[in-house]
Amino acid sequence: MEIELIEMQVRLVSPESLIPTEDVDPERVIELQAQILRQGIWTVPITIEKDALFVMDGHHRLTVARRLRLAFIPVVPLDYTVVRLESWRPDLTITPACIFAMARSGRTFPCKTTRHIVDQGLPSCSLSLEALRHPAPARLAPADLERAG
Repeated sequence: MEIELIEMQVRLVSPESLIPTEDVDPERVIELQAQILRQGIWTVPITIEKDALFVMDGHHRLTVARRLRLAFIPVVPLDYTVVRLESWRPDLTITPACIFAMARSGRTFPCKTTRHIVDQGLPSCSLSLEALRHPAPARLAPADLERAG
């Protein structure tokens, strides 16, 4: 059986352009913000649905980006042809249609409801917070955006 790998690229988008579909744990946001500030770099892109721009994975990171008033954040745009969807909650079945409906409604699922799984490794990045704060992102060197996996 041959597995086709798709090209995944990190893009920079405004945090305000993204649509959250899950609540966050405030304590986790505080911990993650402290970690990101301590490192001074952003290393894990947020995965988003490529057309609807809702967050698949990274709601806590999106909240941190908004709290830090970053102009741009790294994302990996994907769709449900390469992402498997499950629920963290055994009593709940989640489908892509449920996620699209939630994104359109403006409501959010409780924290840790959806689980988006990408079988092939996601790209990583190493972007300074200072570069992400500016309205015009600095030109990224190829070494800043790397393939993980």
